[in-house]
Amino acid sequence: MIKAADLPGVIPVFPLPGALLLPRARLPLHIFEPRYLAMLDDTMKTSHRLIGMIQPRDGRPGAPRLHAIGCAGRLTAFSETEDGRYMITLSGISRFRVSREVEGFTPYRRCEVIWRGFERDLGGPEEDREFRRAEFLDLLARYFQAQGLATDWDSLREAEDELLINSLSMLCPFPPEDKQALLEAPSLATRRETLVTLIEFELRGGSDEEVMQ
Repeated sequence: MIKAADLPGVIPVFPLPGALLLPRARLPLHIFEPRYLAMLDDTMKTSHRLIGMIQPRDGRPGAPRLHAIGCAGRLTAFSETEDGRYMITLSGISRFRVSREVEGFTPYRRCEVIWRGFERDLGGPEEDREFRRAEFLDLLARYFQAQGLATDWDSLREAEDELLINSLSMLCPFPPEDKQALLEAPSLATRRETLVTLIEFELRGGSDEEVMQ
């Protein structure tokens, strides 16, 4: 387990719209662009093996502006294909705040980051004492039906609170700005409340009208 003292001051960042990583969650990625292959090669040479996942703020080509907060993941699994691409898994370690972007000669982007304020991310799983699972799963069933999504309901019923809420936050097809709101939620309870609000909004067809019962 990485300790706060082991977190580096500068990390490579991977701006990927809609890709959300949360602490203690896992994100599979397919790496094929040359600049990110270089990033991966360099990351594997470090002791921390951290890559920062972060949302672009706009769709500008080249170097879009970045959101202020991202989440760093430790490279915990990778395999190389015959044509030189990588299938990797990042395990979420801690959120961070971007201090400034570092200029340099790497083809990928790097940022000086601040970990202060996210100390809770390095601890054990969070609990949500106000979580009413049965009501939440009923709402989720309506959302999945509306979206044409399928899932393993037995696994959802048995999953721990944090795993359930964070996995759905990462996997549900919300717009990037909504994913950012889920990332920035200060606690698991706040993330669950945000998730419920987003699901209810989608069930209303993106309007502010009451949800149809």
